[in-house]
Amino acid sequence: MSARLDYFSVDPEAGKAVLGMETYVRSSGLDTGLYELIKLRASQLNGCAFCLDMHARDARTNGEEQRRLDILVGWREARDFFTEAEQAALALTEAVTLIGEQGVPDEVWEAAAAQFSKEELVQVLLAIATINVWNRLAVATHQQLPKDPGA
Repeated sequence: MSARLDYFSVDPEAGKAVLGMETYVRSSGLDTGLYELIKLRASQLNGCAFCLDMHARDARTNGEEQRRLDILVGWREARDFFTEAEQAALALTEAVTLIGEQGVPDEVWEAAAAQFSKEELVQVLLAIATINVWNRLAVATHQQLPKDPGA
Protein backbone atom coordinates (compact mmCIF):
# COMPACT_ATOMS: atom_id res chain seq x y z
CA MET A 1 0.00 0.00 0.00
CA SER A 2 1.50 3.32 -0.97
CA ALA A 3 1.07 6.62 0.84
CA ARG A 4 -1.84 8.71 -0.41
CA LEU A 5 -0.85 12.12 0.87
CA ASP A 6 1.87 13.77 2.93
CA TYR A 7 -0.34 16.22 4.80
CA PHE A 8 2.65 17.83 6.57
CA SER A 9 4.17 18.78 3.23
CA VAL A 10 0.88 19.91 1.69
CA ASP A 11 -0.18 22.04 4.65
CA PRO A 12 2.41 22.45 7.42
CA GLU A 13 -0.07 24.48 9.49
CA ALA A 14 -2.38 21.45 9.68
CA GLY A 15 0.45 19.40 11.13
CA LYS A 16 1.30 22.18 13.56
CA ALA A 17 -2.29 22.19 14.82
CA VAL A 18 -2.11 18.54 15.83
CA LEU A 19 1.41 19.02 17.18
CA GLY A 20 -0.06 21.74 19.42
CA MET A 21 -2.35 19.13 20.99
CA GLU A 22 0.59 16.75 21.36
CA THR A 23 2.70 19.47 22.99
CA TYR A 24 -0.07 20.22 25.47
CA VAL A 25 -0.46 16.58 26.49
CA ARG A 26 3.28 16.00 26.83
CA SER A 27 3.68 19.11 29.00
CA SER A 28 0.50 18.61 31.03
CA GLY A 29 2.04 16.37 33.65
CA LEU A 30 0.29 13.21 32.43
CA ASP A 31 2.40 10.17 33.25
CA THR A 32 4.44 9.21 30.18
CA GLY A 33 3.84 5.49 30.67
CA LEU A 34 0.09 6.00 30.92
CA TYR A 35 0.15 8.17 27.81
CA GLU A 36 1.92 5.39 25.88
CA LEU A 37 -0.70 2.85 27.00
CA ILE A 38 -3.48 5.21 25.89
CA LYS A 39 -1.78 5.74 22.52
CA LEU A 40 -1.28 2.03 21.99
CA ARG A 41 -4.81 1.00 22.98
CA ALA A 42 -6.45 3.62 20.75
CA SER A 43 -4.11 2.69 17.90
CA GLN A 44 -5.05 -0.98 18.31
CA LEU A 45 -8.74 -0.08 18.08
CA ASN A 46 -8.15 2.16 15.07
CA GLY A 47 -5.88 -0.32 13.28
CA CYS A 48 -3.08 2.21 12.92
CA ALA A 49 0.08 0.24 12.17
CA PHE A 50 2.23 3.38 11.93
CA CYS A 51 1.27 4.51 15.44
CA LEU A 52 1.44 1.00 16.91
CA ASP A 53 4.98 0.63 15.61
CA MET A 54 6.06 4.04 16.88
CA HIS A 55 4.43 3.92 20.30
CA ALA A 56 5.41 0.34 21.12
CA ARG A 57 9.03 1.35 20.50
CA ASP A 58 8.54 4.53 22.56
CA ALA A 59 6.97 2.58 25.41
CA ARG A 60 9.83 0.08 25.51
CA THR A 61 12.38 2.91 25.40
CA ASN A 62 10.61 4.49 28.38
CA GLY A 63 10.87 1.24 30.36
CA GLU A 64 7.55 -0.44 29.65
CA GLU A 65 7.60 -4.21 30.01
CA GLN A 66 7.17 -6.15 26.78
CA ARG A 67 4.73 -8.52 28.47
CA ARG A 68 2.32 -5.70 29.30
CA LEU A 69 2.54 -4.50 25.71
CA ASP A 70 1.84 -8.02 24.48
CA ILE A 71 -1.33 -8.37 26.56
CA LEU A 72 -2.61 -4.81 26.26
CA VAL A 73 -5.27 -5.78 23.72
CA GLY A 74 -6.66 -8.20 26.35
CA TRP A 75 -6.13 -6.02 29.40
CA ARG A 76 -9.57 -6.84 30.83
CA GLU A 77 -8.47 -10.49 31.12
CA ALA A 78 -5.17 -9.49 32.75
CA ARG A 79 -6.19 -6.83 35.24
CA ASP A 80 -3.45 -7.81 37.69
CA PHE A 81 -0.90 -6.41 35.22
CA PHE A 82 -2.48 -2.94 35.15
CA THR A 83 -3.15 -0.49 37.97
CA GLU A 84 -6.69 0.67 38.71
CA ALA A 85 -5.82 4.06 37.20
CA GLU A 86 -4.48 2.40 34.05
CA GLN A 87 -7.60 0.24 33.79
CA ALA A 88 -9.83 3.29 34.15
CA ALA A 89 -7.84 5.16 31.50
CA LEU A 90 -7.92 2.18 29.13
CA ALA A 91 -11.68 1.79 29.52
CA LEU A 92 -12.13 5.51 28.90
CA THR A 93 -9.80 5.29 25.89
CA GLU A 94 -11.94 2.52 24.42
CA ALA A 95 -15.21 4.38 25.05
CA VAL A 96 -13.98 7.69 23.62
CA THR A 97 -12.26 6.05 20.64
CA LEU A 98 -15.43 4.09 19.84
CA ILE A 99 -17.74 6.91 20.95
CA GLY A 100 -20.26 6.30 18.15
CA GLU A 101 -21.11 2.86 19.51
CA GLN A 102 -22.49 3.77 22.94
CA GLY A 103 -21.02 7.09 23.96
CA VAL A 104 -19.11 7.06 27.23
CA PRO A 105 -21.10 4.92 29.67
CA ASP A 106 -21.62 6.34 33.15
CA GLU A 107 -19.75 3.47 34.79
CA VAL A 108 -16.69 4.11 32.61
CA TRP A 109 -16.78 7.83 33.39
CA GLU A 110 -17.31 7.23 37.11
CA ALA A 111 -14.38 4.78 37.28
CA ALA A 112 -12.12 7.34 35.60
CA ALA A 113 -13.40 10.15 37.82
CA ALA A 114 -12.61 8.02 40.88
CA GLN A 115 -8.99 7.60 39.74
CA PHE A 116 -8.19 11.04 38.36
CA SER A 117 -8.73 14.62 39.47
CA LYS A 118 -10.72 16.89 37.15
CA GLU A 119 -7.46 18.33 35.84
CA GLU A 120 -6.06 14.85 35.23
CA LEU A 121 -9.28 13.83 33.46
CA VAL A 122 -8.80 16.75 31.07
CA GLN A 123 -5.25 15.52 30.42
CA VAL A 124 -6.43 11.94 29.81
CA LEU A 125 -9.23 13.10 27.51
CA LEU A 126 -6.86 15.29 25.51
CA ALA A 127 -4.41 12.39 25.29
CA ILE A 128 -7.17 10.17 23.90
CA ALA A 129 -8.36 12.85 21.49
CA THR A 130 -4.82 13.56 20.28
CA ILE A 131 -3.92 9.96 19.44
CA ASN A 132 -7.25 9.55 17.70
CA VAL A 133 -6.45 12.54 15.48
CA TRP A 134 -3.01 11.09 14.69
CA ASN A 135 -4.53 7.66 13.98
CA ARG A 136 -7.14 9.06 11.64
CA LEU A 137 -4.58 11.04 9.69
CA ALA A 138 -2.17 8.11 9.44
CA VAL A 139 -4.79 5.54 8.45
CA ALA A 140 -6.56 7.83 5.97
CA THR A 141 -3.32 8.80 4.22
CA HIS A 142 -1.68 5.34 4.42
CA GLN A 143 1.27 6.73 6.35
CA GLN A 144 4.17 4.35 5.76
CA LEU A 145 6.11 2.54 8.43
CA PRO A 146 9.75 3.60 8.55
CA LYS A 147 12.04 1.19 6.73
CA ASP A 148 14.56 1.47 9.56
CA PRO A 149 12.65 1.97 12.83
CA GLY A 150 15.88 2.89 14.61
CA ALA A 151 16.44 5.86 12.33
